[in-house]
Amino acid sequence: MQESQTNLAGELLLNLGLPSGGALHERVKRALRTAIREGRIDVGAALPPSRQLAADLGCSRWTVTEAYSQLVAEGYLEARTGSATRVRWSNDTDADSQCYATRQAPAARFDLAPGLPDLRAFPRRRWADAVRAQVATAAFTEFGYPSPGGHIRLRRLLTEYLSRSRGVSTRPQDVTMCTSVTDGVRHVCHALRANGITAVGCEEPGWTRLREVIRAAGLDPVPIRTDRGGLRTDDLARHAGLRAVLTTPAHQFPLGTVLVPERRAALLSWARQADAVVLEDDYDAEFRYDRRPVATLQGMDPSRVILFKSLSKILSPTLGIGWIVAPPRWTDHLRHADRAPTQPSTIDQLAFAALLESGAYDRHLRACRHRYRNRRDTLVEALARQLPSAPISGIAAGLHLILRLPATVDTQAVVTLAATRSLRIADLAAYHATSDHADHGLVLGYGNLADHTVHEAVHHLHEAIQESR
Repeated sequence: MQESQTNLAGELLLNLGLPSGGALHERVKRALRTAIREGRIDVGAALPPSRQLAADLGCSRWTVTEAYSQLVAEGYLEARTGSATRVRWSNDTDADSQCYATRQAPAARFDLAPGLPDLRAFPRRRWADAVRAQVATAAFTEFGYPSPGGHIRLRRLLTEYLSRSRGVSTRPQDVTMCTSVTDGVRHVCHALRANGITAVGCEEPGWTRLREVIRAAGLDPVPIRTDRGGLRTDDLARHAGLRAVLTTPAHQFPLGTVLVPERRAALLSWARQADAVVLEDDYDAEFRYDRRPVATLQGMDPSRVILFKSLSKILSPTLGIGWIVAPPRWTDHLRHADRAPTQPSTIDQLAFAALLESGAYDRHLRACRHRYRNRRDTLVEALARQLPSAPISGIAAGLHLILRLPATVDTQAVVTLAATRSLRIADLAAYHATSDHADHGLVLGYGNLADHTVHEAVHHLHEAIQESR
C-alpha cells in the first residue's frame, strides 16, 4: 500500500505541474478526481495522510484536507474512523450514469466552511436591473477596451463611499479595480518584486491562498505571529530587511481578533522606519455586531498602506469585483509591473456604480448585518447547548468563529467525518504555515449556512466529533 501511495503522490506532482489555473486545493482535487475516474487508483486504495501528501507537494495541510473533504462530499472518497481516507468511486459501472452523477453531485447541505457570504441573499433583481440599465443606456464607447485601472465613474463613487464608511483617504486616480483580494495582492506582489522587495510578512496563522499567491509571485512569505491583540508587531524587527507585511487588522482571519490601537501605531511606525509598505486586507470590516467597525489603517497613513477589498464576502465571489487603494507611487508601479492585468467587465463596474449611487448597496449591507448577527447568535447558542465543553473565540464580527477543541480530538478526522454527513468545516491547524503552534480547533463559517439548518448542522458536528474519538 505504501508503494501505491508514493505513486499517487508522484502522479499528483506531475498533474500539478501542468499549466492549469485555479487555487491549489482545486488543482489537487482535480488531479485526484482525474486519477480516480481514469482508473489509475483502485477502489479501496488508501490515500496518503494529509500531512504526508502536503509535505510531498510542498503545500499547506489545508490544501490537501480541503481537497479530500470535497471529494468525500462528491462521493469519490470515503472516510472511516480509525482508518485512512480511501477511494470509493469506480469506473467499472456505466460511464454515462457515473458522469451524470458527477455533474449532479450536490454541494454540502450544511456549509460551515469560511469564505462565502449568504448566496441565497444575492440581490438578483437589483443586480439584473442594474446590468440591464447599463447595457441599454451606456454610450457605445463603453463597449471598447476598458480604461487602465477601471471605470472612472466607479472609482469616483468608491472614493466617496470608502471615505465615509471606512475612513479611507485617497483619490479616484489611485483606486485600481481588480477581480478579488487575491488578484489584487498578486498585482501588488509583482510591483513589490519589480522594486526589489523579496519578502512579505504574513500573519501566522493566516489565509492560505494569499501565502500561495505571494510565493507564486516570486516572493517569500515570512510568518509573523498573531495573538489576541492581532499581529505581533514586535516580531517584525526580527526579520532584517523585511519591507512589506500583509495584515487583516479589522478582523483577523482565522483567529477573529482586532489589531489593538498600540499595535496599529507600532505597525505604521515600523513601516516608516523600515521604508516598508503595509498591505491591508480589509477583511470582514463591514460586519461588526457589538460596536461600529474600526476605521482602516490606510486612513492613518495613506503613504505607507495599500488597501484591498472585494465584493466576494458581501455580494458574491462570482462577480469578480475588487479594488486596490494605493499611494500614488505604488499605483504607477502596480499598473505597469503586471503584464497580465485583470479587472471586472465595464458593464459590471457600471452596475455596481449604480448600486452605490442609488443607496441599494448600503441597504443590502444593513440587511446582511442584521441577518448575520442573528445567525451568529443562533449558532453560538446551539454550540453552547450541544458542545458545552468546547469554548468559542473570536469577536462578534465577520462570517466565522473559532470552536476550540481538546488536544485529544483529531481535528482533521473531524473535518473528514463531517464531510460524510454533508457538513463542510475547516481545521484551524490548516491555516498555519508552520507546525510550531498550539492552536487546536475548527473554523466555522456561518455566512452561507441556511438559518433553519443551524441546529441540525451543530448536531452533525457533535456526532462527527464524538465519532472521531
